[in-house]
Amino acid sequence: MAHNRRSFLAAGAAGVAGLTFGTLPAAAARPSDAGFGLTDNGASYTASTGAGLTFTIKKGNGDLISLNYQGVELQPRGTNGSHVESGLGNTARVTATQDGTYIVITESVTNWRGSGTLIHYFVAVNGLNNIYMATYVDSKGAGELRWIQYLNREVLANIHTPSDVRGGTPIESKDIDLVGGQTRSKYYSNRPAVELVPRGVTGNGIGVYMAYGNRESSSGGPFFRDIEQQGTGASVELYNYLWSGHNDTEAQRLDVLYGPYALMVADETTPDSPDMTFMGGLGLRGYVPESGRGYVSGTASGISCCLVGFANSQAQYWAVPNPDGTFTSPPMKPGAYAQTLFQGELEVARTRVTVAAGATSAQDIASAWNTPDAVFRIGDWDGTPGSFNNAGNVTRMHPSDTRMSDWGPTTFTVGDSDVSSFPAYQWKDVNSPTTIQFTLGPDQITDRTVRIGITAAYAGARPQIQLNDWTSPTPEPSTQPKSRSLTIGTYRGNNAQFSFQVPTSAFVAGTNTLVIDVISGSGSAGYLSAGFSYDCVDMY
Repeated sequence: MAHNRRSFLAAGAAGVAGLTFGTLPAAAARPSDAGFGLTDNGASYTASTGAGLTFTIKKGNGDLISLNYQGVELQPRGTNGSHVESGLGNTARVTATQDGTYIVITESVTNWRGSGTLIHYFVAVNGLNNIYMATYVDSKGAGELRWIQYLNREVLANIHTPSDVRGGTPIESKDIDLVGGQTRSKYYSNRPAVELVPRGVTGNGIGVYMAYGNRESSSGGPFFRDIEQQGTGASVELYNYLWSGHNDTEAQRLDVLYGPYALMVADETTPDSPDMTFMGGLGLRGYVPESGRGYVSGTASGISCCLVGFANSQAQYWAVPNPDGTFTSPPMKPGAYAQTLFQGELEVARTRVTVAAGATSAQDIASAWNTPDAVFRIGDWDGTPGSFNNAGNVTRMHPSDTRMSDWGPTTFTVGDSDVSSFPAYQWKDVNSPTTIQFTLGPDQITDRTVRIGITAAYAGARPQIQLNDWTSPTPEPSTQPKSRSLTIGTYRGNNAQFSFQVPTSAFVAGTNTLVIDVISGSGSAGYLSAGFSYDCVDMY
């Protein structure tokens, strides 16, 4: 689970880490008018890109009811129309305009969640087989803010396998299934936000892909994971989850425009993310142009592998430092931000920076993380389960999956056991306790600190330790999202550290035994019992 900095850089170059600005898409500078246009048949609008793609939006509710590429219908029959949120319903107002190179279809409601406004935009560009989108949400908020595209799996059969639940039997909360002995779920299609390069489904020489766009209005930071695909017996579903609350560590950002993002239709070779900066000239509500933005530049120091993040109630951004530590942010909305330095996914420094339109603010950041010499250290302080047992599987299958190694309980012997035998997750009702055995010489017996880092916790779970005959006080639970985490393909919650001050009298010369239990008064049974994800355990 160690992060590949090349993937971070590639994601940033594709615009995932922030925004880039320009004028028109390259193809739009040389439009071909053949077939490009907007048709109104009274009940719906149909837009043709002039390059083989047409799509139809129903006036009654704003659903996309047809996606046709070179005569092949990609929207399956007998399913709901593709839609934003869970569909805007029959109060939606749908309008459309064509102006030269662009077709803009706008759907909106003003009674969202009672009296809120939600606006969703579809844009077609002459000669390009993309549907560009953006979604504005006012202060009333939204539920699961997403675009869900239903696709004909008779045409597009190649889906991300861990998220294909066709023919499955539900085993947890009706959204995790057992299929042919493997656990599958829409949750197991996730990647961290910083790595959201285009991804899609393919078949018969056709591919439909999602370009996730900038994530400035989403929440959870660069390492947040969410649903991307699902396969059912009726269709293939391609998502862009803009906000969901699925173990999200931040509140929903409101009074902002989400996107732009794009649905792309091409062949079976994944295309690059398209230039979407032209949408700044279309009058989209909430769009902040480059002239209204600023930058942050500085130097990150104290660690060699890192990411710099920025966040406030209106936006989030991140930047990958150069090898010498220097960095420049994407173009940012004006305002005061928390600037965070991450060691892997672990926050190791935080400061404040203010961004002004048309200016670059200078703000260095240095790691404040303390890594003392340790008697033992199991894992790395990087905010992930790292190389622990089953860590490579936890984002793409349920912990009960037969492809998982046995979870334990585990006894880990310092100096003999491999780090891969230490559990990535520990549950009260599954594999508790975890036991660590280590040896001390007479000159090593003194007051010591045991640190246990976790990356997420479910149902108030936290560690309590016993060292030989000494038992630690009961710690308070960490602050975590109120959502399932460990079974829905993510270890990403709020990193927390529990420090236990162990007196000299607890130790013996020779073999010592440290027992880590999960304590909580909440939770259910089995893999829904109280549990947490390990980051690192050390003693110094």
